[in-house]
Amino acid sequence: MLRATFLHLAGVGPVTEANLWQAGVRDWGELARRPGVLGLQAAAEARLIRELAASERALAEGDAAWFGHRLPDREHWRLHTSFRERTAFLDIETTGLSPYAGIVTVVAVHGGGATRTFVAGENLEELPAYLGRFPILVTFNGSRFDVPFLEACFPQFVPPPIHIDLRFVLYRLGHAGGLKRIEERLGIGDRTGVEGVSGLDAVRLWQEYRRGSAAALDKLVRYNRADTVNLEPLLELAETELERRLLSPDSPARVVRPRREHPAFAGG
Repeated sequence: MLRATFLHLAGVGPVTEANLWQAGVRDWGELARRPGVLGLQAAAEARLIRELAASERALAEGDAAWFGHRLPDREHWRLHTSFRERTAFLDIETTGLSPYAGIVTVVAVHGGGATRTFVAGENLEELPAYLGRFPILVTFNGSRFDVPFLEACFPQFVPPPIHIDLRFVLYRLGHAGGLKRIEERLGIGDRTGVEGVSGLDAVRLWQEYRRGSAAALDKLVRYNRADTVNLEPLLELAETELERRLLSPDSPARVVRPRREHPAFAGG
C-alpha cells in the first residue's frame, strides 16, 4: 500500500490521491513517468519528481519515520507491510486504570521475529531501550492507555515516531468494542490456556504472584502475550480491507478533474 500512497507528497490530499488511483496511477514510479496527470507547471512538476525520488530513497534505506512525519496519523497503517520487521506490537498490564493510581506489571513486545516479556522487579527497566529499536508501534487503545502509562513509569521514555492504534483503525471498518470482543467477532487470535481471563483477572494474578505464586505469573505472562501477538493478524486483516476499499474500482471516493496547476506546487 505504501507505494500506492501519495498523501505524503506536498499538496496531495485525499481527493487528488483518489484521482490518481482512478487514473490508473498506483505506484510512485508510474507517477514519475506520468506527472502530467496532475496538470502541473514545469517547476511544480520538477518538485514532484524530487519528492518521489526522496520517497524511493527513504523506502530503500528503511526510514519509516520519514514517511510517518509526512503522513496523517490515521494513515500510518499504510506503513506496516513495508516495514514489517521494524514494527513492534505492544500491550501492558497494570494494577489500575490510571498511571497515578497503579503500576505497570507486565509488558509484552512482539516484533522483529521475537516476543519478549518485561516484568516489574525483574527486567522492566530494559523496556524503553528495547522499544527504541522499532520505529513503528502498534497497540489497541494504546494512545489513551499504554503509552501514557509508560510515559509516567519511565520519564525518559520516548515512544516510537509512528503509532498505529488498532482501536481506531478497526473502528473505521465498523468494528467497535474491546479487543477480545473484536477477536471473537472476526474469529482471529489464539487464547489457548487463557480463555476467559480478563483485565481484572490480570490484576488478581499479579497480586497472587507477589504473594509467591509462580504459576500466577506464568498465566499472566501468557495472557499478556496473547493480547499482544493477536494484534498482528488483526492489523493484517484491517490493512487488507482498507486497501481493498481504497483501491477498488468502485471506490466511493469523489473524483474531480485536476486543475491546470495544483495550488500546493505553484511557485516550485
